[in-house]
Amino acid sequence: MLSRAVCGTSRQLAPALGYLGSRQKHSLPDLPYDYGALEPHINAQIMQLHHSKHHAAYVNNLNVTEEKYQEALAKGDVTAQIALQPALKFNGGGHINHSIFWTNLSPNGGGEPKGELLEAIKRDFGSFDKFKEKLTAASVGVQGSGWGWLGFNKERGHLQIAACPNQDPLQGTTGLIPLLGIDVWEHAYYLQYKNVRPDYLKAIWNVINWENVTGKIHGLQKVNHDRYAEYVKLFMTIFVVV
Repeated sequence: MLSRAVCGTSRQLAPALGYLGSRQKHSLPDLPYDYGALEPHINAQIMQLHHSKHHAAYVNNLNVTEEKYQEALAKGDVTAQIALQPALKFNGGGHINHSIFWTNLSPNGGGEPKGELLEAIKRDFGSFDKFKEKLTAASVGVQGSGWGWLGFNKERGHLQIAACPNQDPLQGTTGLIPLLGIDVWEHAYYLQYKNVRPDYLKAIWNVINWENVTGKIHGLQKVNHDRYAEYVKLFMTIFVVV
């Protein structure tokens, strides 16, 4: 059965006490391919700017914000802690989302998934084509900037489509485990596709790394797993449902 979620705006942040005291600085992950490897679908200029400028900015700003948060914790300044949480969410989410996104792409990607993942898609969406249409529609429909996601709902044991605004992290805001993310911020496509987001979305299916997505659902392929676990711990700690 098709299930779709939207990253909730009813979730607010609460102080993540005790988490940041012994943290290590975050770093920009290397791409598993060259900047030009995804051409003609995503050109090298976009990839270079997207990775070395935009993602790097999220990493740098996350480190700065966490330092300020640690200082606020040490001082017991709850007001400052609360004031910093939107920046933690935005920059931490940007780092999480992009770290997943790069691994979801491959110059050898495209086509359809195989095996268990394909069967799960057919079970939950009817067919691969229907799934593709649903995720594309969710991504096209994001107002302004955000992400389209295929996630896994552990409680219900099925795949689920979600649309998240801005850099909201999927698991931290919906509880879904992220499997496949599609960045629909304009910096991901504007230099090549201008304001025609549907053309970008049509092209990106040609470089989706289904082996990576399959590895995630199997729990066998965990890129930067230790650091990703830290992100999840952070966001599951500071997001509370009100």
